Order: sequence, then structure tokens, then C-alpha cells
Amino acid sequence: MWEDSVQAIGDEPAVISNDEFSSRQSRLFSQLRPTDLLIITAPHESRRSNDVHYPYRTSSDMLYLCGWEDPDAIFCAHNEDGKWVTTLFVQPKDVLKEIWEGRRPGVEGATNNWPIDNAHSHGDMTEILSKMLVSCSRVFVKLGIDSDVDQLVEQEMKANSRDRQKLGIGPVSIVDPSNIINELRLRKSSAEINLMRHSAKIASQAHIQAMANTKPGVGEWQLEGIIEGVFKYCKSSGTAYPCIIGSGENATILHYTVNDDTCDDGEVLLIDAGCEYKGYASDITRSWPVNGKFSDAQAEIYQVVLDSQLAAIDQCRVGNKYDAPHMTARRVLAEGLIKLGIINQSLEDALLPDGELSKWYMHNTGHWLGLDVHDVGIYRPNGETRNFEEGMVITVEPGLYFGAWRPDVDCPQRYANIGIRIEDDVLITKDGPDVLSGDCPKTIVDIESIVGTA
Repeated sequence: MWEDSVQAIGDEPAVISNDEFSSRQSRLFSQLRPTDLLIITAPHESRRSNDVHYPYRTSSDMLYLCGWEDPDAIFCAHNEDGKWVTTLFVQPKDVLKEIWEGRRPGVEGATNNWPIDNAHSHGDMTEILSKMLVSCSRVFVKLGIDSDVDQLVEQEMKANSRDRQKLGIGPVSIVDPSNIINELRLRKSSAEINLMRHSAKIASQAHIQAMANTKPGVGEWQLEGIIEGVFKYCKSSGTAYPCIIGSGENATILHYTVNDDTCDDGEVLLIDAGCEYKGYASDITRSWPVNGKFSDAQAEIYQVVLDSQLAAIDQCRVGNKYDAPHMTARRVLAEGLIKLGIINQSLEDALLPDGELSKWYMHNTGHWLGLDVHDVGIYRPNGETRNFEEGMVITVEPGLYFGAWRPDVDCPQRYANIGIRIEDDVLITKDGPDVLSGDCPKTIVDIESIVGTA
């Protein structure tokens, strides 16, 4: 079955080129002073138990600036004679460890194949980085990731050598580079968009396979296995976040990830699942009836959510405010619930922070998407809501959740335990919204034609 999914996805896109990495670095360096030192650290491997480690994933900033994926890496940049020079500290070649754990590019491989000027063994980091620190005035580094680097920076900040007294050399301040890098990462290049579109295509096919394999009695865990299997089969690195597979009342729990219940006849199933491809995340949610046919009540709620999502997606246009999709989605949801008799307030009252809509819809309508599923980028720079710009990618995910188990609300019996969320990944373009996850079906007719057909 998964062979069909691969064919539907199409050819793999090209990876990020070294020219693009160099362009990213140049745009970052243009915002630094010649006496600055930039240090990008990656997390160390994390031990699961005894000699078993968790699967390793480097920092998104490391991926963004040079694409290096292996542990024990540090990326540095400093200015020499008016030119920025990049240095990467990496794991050295080690035959014994490579026999057990896999081949390493090592220092030579890093110099030959990656967008950097110099490469050194991680073991030489202290000596070389200390010299860089002595020659800078500001250190751009995010503390708390690599304790060895933190200690080295702190030590040099406190140093009071004779040369430092005479010549005024050495770092005097530490600056977190996140704000600068985050602004660069917020706007995606054409190469990044191709990778994100491919990631969304893989996730779309995984949802289709889950739909096809849904029937009364199937386990949430079994559908999770199908989805993650498609992710791996299609050469992604796995999930971008823990899968949410919730049937019945579990569909009304926003971040339900236990996924150990059985999907019963008459219930709605909500699946929120996305993969990571070459570091880039997709994030898709679909909801469908376990038995393949929406009941009247389920269809009523589903159509309200779908109408709100389509209206919200239409607001994803250059120049519109970031919160325009959210405001639009809330309005359409409230109008739909008033029409169904679930809300007994005026539209204006229902939309207030403490209005009745908040009982059934309690989250935002979207977030930035990129190298992280909740990607970087300030939503309200300088206190003002940001305008959409070309190249930004945002999720659009309205929902309605009627948890009959909740003691804080009087849930309408007709809609008890119906949880519906519909989420897509949307690229902002000069020609309007581009739904990267458009391969994933979401109309009632299309969904009913797929569920249970495996």
C-alpha cells in the first residue's frame, strides 16, 4: 500500500545548497560588528538508559546556518581583516567508534563538503575558541545548550589579564543571537519551500493511509504505527512531534498523545500528525468518522469547522495581519454555532474573551512552521501585530471540541464527545495563500470515499 503513497509524493527535492547556506551566513554577518564573535552550539546526545541514547537531532540554528547534523558540533564566525571566517568543530574520525556507531565525516569531510572555511576536532575547541574570545568585544551565543562553551565564555568574561588591561581586548558582553537568526528563518527561500512541500506531501499520504485503514475496533496505536510507518517508508526522519490519535472523547483533548484506546463505531477520530524531512516540519490535522459515514450531528460540526478554516486560509495574504485568520475563523465558528443553537448569545458577545465560543474553541488558529513545528519568529514585534510577508509559512487549524467529560461546561447531548480540528500548512505568496498540504483530503465527500477502503 505504501508504494502508492511514494508515487503520489513524487521525486525528492534538492537539498539546501552550500550557496544558500553562504547567503544565510552573509545576511546574518551583515548585522554584526567586526569585533563580534558568533557561536552556535548544538545539544549533546541524551542518554535514555545505560548505553542507549535517544535519537539525536541537532539544533535548528545549526541546520539553518550550515546543515551539520552530527553531535558535538560548534559553529563559529569571527572577522579577520574585514572578512568573516567560519569555523566548525566536529567529531574527529575514530575507527573504533565508527565500527559501532557509523561513519563520521570528520575534520577533512567537513572542510571538503560543508559551507565553512575551517574545521577542527571538537577536542581542540578550548584552545582555538579561547583565542577567538580574547579578540572579540561581544559574544553572540545562546547559553544553556553546551556547558563546555558556557564555561569557556564565562571564564573569558571574568579574565583580567595584563593584556586585557593594557589593550582593552576580550569580551565585555554576551548577546543571544536568537532574535537576529529567528527573523532570517521566518521567511523561507524557494529551496526551503520545496522541502516543506515535500514534507507536507508525505504527511498527507500518511493521513490518507490512516483514513483507509480506519474501521470500528482499530486501535489508536495501530493507526499511529501506520502513520509513522509511512513517514519512515517515505524517507523522512520521522515525526515532527508526538502524534495525536484520539477517538471519541479523546478527540476533545487538544494534546492527547497516549494513543492506547480503541476506535469505536459512531465515534469521530482526530489525527494530528506531521513528519520532518531534511529538518523541515509538516503539521496536518484531519478528523473523520470511524465507521466511514458522518452522522448528521458530526457533519454539522465538521462543516462549521471546515467553513471557518477555508475562510481563515483566505486571510493568509501579503499585508494582512498575522491574527486575521484567527479573527476570521472565530467569527465563522461563532456564526455556525449560533445557527445550530449551541450558542445563545449575540455574535459580538459570543466573540468576547469570556463569550460562549471559548467553551468550545480555546486555542489559536495558527503558528509559524519551518525547521521547528512551532517555528521561530515574533508575532508582535514592538507590540504591533505583524503583517504577513511573502515566504512566511503558517498553520491554519480551527476546531470545535465538545467533551462530555468536562465538568466546567454543559455539553449539548447531540454533540457529545465530537472533537473536530482541520489543519493545513499555508505559504504566504504574492498571489495569495498556497496550501502546502493540499494533497490531504478534507471535504466530507472525499473523506467518506476513503475511510475504511484499505
